[in-house]
Amino acid sequence: MSLQPHLPEASPNSLASRRLWLSVLARTPRETLEAALSTLDPVPAWTRLRGPETGMVMVRGRIGGDGASFNLGEMTVTRCSVTLPCGTIGHAYIAGRDHRRAELAALFDCLLQTSLFAQLNQALIGPEQRRQAAERDEMLRQSAATRVDFQTLVRMG
Repeated sequence: MSLQPHLPEASPNSLASRRLWLSVLARTPRETLEAALSTLDPVPAWTRLRGPETGMVMVRGRIGGDGASFNLGEMTVTRCSVTLPCGTIGHAYIAGRDHRRAELAALFDCLLQTSLFAQLNQALIGPEQRRQAAERDEMLRQSAATRVDFQTLVRMG
């Protein structure tokens, strides 16, 4: 298999597409990434450019979702950058300390920028995006069941 860099047409969708698949890859379980890698024949060679490295980032919040921002706390993240022999570079930042998962996410970022885009988008990104959306919907459904609506009492008088 010969990987060629895929240069998408200049459009607003190319950056949006990459943001989408990076977001999906950041939340994809390691087992799913390993399984997707094993389906590639042959498995592409890659070289680490940076990492994987684990560090901390400050998580910021907003009161009510749109109010004043504040420092919520620190979170552990792992980052990694890899390159393919064709020169394509991929990056990944994931929550937690799983070095292998960060490296695989960076590898798939690379591969999605090559001629394998259509294949990986259909086999990995699409199904994983739907799984993550279903998981998020289930969590929202469960939390909505415990929601309490407070009504404002108006004084008469």
